[in-house]
Amino acid sequence: MARRRISYEWRVPLLSLLSALPAIVVALTLVWIGDFSTRLKWTLSLATAGGWLGFWIASRERLIRPLQTMSNMVAALQEGDYTMRARLGRPDDSLGLVAHEVNQLGETLREQRLEVLEATALLRRVMAEIDVAVFAFDSDDKLVLANRAGERLLDRSEDSMMGRRADSLHLAELLAGPPRTVTDMVFPSGASRWEMRVSQFRQEGKPHRLLVVSDLSRVLREEERTAWQRLVRVLGHEINNSLAPIQSIAQSLSASARRQFARTAAAERETAPEDGELAEDFVQGLNVISSRSEALSRFLSSYARLARLPPPSLGELDVGEWVERVVGLETRIPIEIARGPDLKVAADGDQLDQLLINLVDNAVDAVEATDGGVRVGWKTSRRQVNVWVEDDGPGLADTSNLFVPFYTTKETGSGIGLVLCREIAEAHRGSLTLRNRTDATGCIASLTLPMVGSLG
Repeated sequence: MARRRISYEWRVPLLSLLSALPAIVVALTLVWIGDFSTRLKWTLSLATAGGWLGFWIASRERLIRPLQTMSNMVAALQEGDYTMRARLGRPDDSLGLVAHEVNQLGETLREQRLEVLEATALLRRVMAEIDVAVFAFDSDDKLVLANRAGERLLDRSEDSMMGRRADSLHLAELLAGPPRTVTDMVFPSGASRWEMRVSQFRQEGKPHRLLVVSDLSRVLREEERTAWQRLVRVLGHEINNSLAPIQSIAQSLSASARRQFARTAAAERETAPEDGELAEDFVQGLNVISSRSEALSRFLSSYARLARLPPPSLGELDVGEWVERVVGLETRIPIEIARGPDLKVAADGDQLDQLLINLVDNAVDAVEATDGGVRVGWKTSRRQVNVWVEDDGPGLADTSNLFVPFYTTKETGSGIGLVLCREIAEAHRGSLTLRNRTDATGCIASLTLPMVGSLG
């Protein structure tokens, strides 16, 4: 049978009780062997024993109560409650010093907890706002974290992905791959060139893996855009500096030549036919130089718009009103509107008007030869709105160069319309794609934008 030990709250008081026992025995012995009356002996004996037990009970309370208070304090700290404070003893005694240290510990833990909460909130904010898709998997390859970019990449909500295994999300091959790889892949959000990074970390002592997927195409486009914007600025500056005097001199020479030939003809009254033809050719040549210089200047000015596109001034834009307003500007053919849900986007209305006008104009141009129709509509997906423009035109023979500056499939095109549209879309933290339809001939342009509230 196991030996039962006396608890601490009884062991120490019993020791104090036993420590006074010899003195009590001696005192009571002297009382009973002394020359006292029996009544006095009993009175002294009861008074001595009562005082002894009273002091013992009081000492036990003074010992147990502070320990219970400290125990409650530690339990509160363990539960995350840092508001409790202990007031025991005086600051200059041992008990007061212990209470002071426990209070300081609670204050330190409270400050550290606040720092952790703030750091966690900042991390979650950064994770939500970055354009890089981040996924975290536990030791069983189950998803435990995904940011907004990850939701957009897989076109699924975080709640629907949480707890799913990597293979069910089609990420197992990437997770088991090398620490860093660059490849062309097709995700539900679209095809692009991606960089995948895999690393390991530990949480609560268990191994986890982190998968980071970044879109290199957008970075490359940013570098490309910066390069051709710089080129346009330099060329525009230098060519305009030459075109301005050429155009001015040509106009002045043309006017002077006309006046001179008019005076000569009036003075001589007769001019050889070949002289008249020469004069007319001279004037026409100068007019051609002047008109072509002016046309080239306008051409360069249209490209300079790309280099001077201001950042969007964001505000709430009702998608339905925006689509109806832009569609109403097109008068060549009736355009069908496939209405989606009532919602708003954070956007610059003027810039998005220009973007949608270009897309609708391209679609209408495409169906002029086929007598087809054009449809515009929108839908939502994962905190985003997708606005699409679909046409029944002949489609595109080559979609790889559509967003290359100066490239155009139109005889009178300048090659800046789609480039400007994509720049506006990406300035709004969205995207623009153009592809041939799979269900019929024609094209479909797809603009994706964040809804109000998804920008943080």
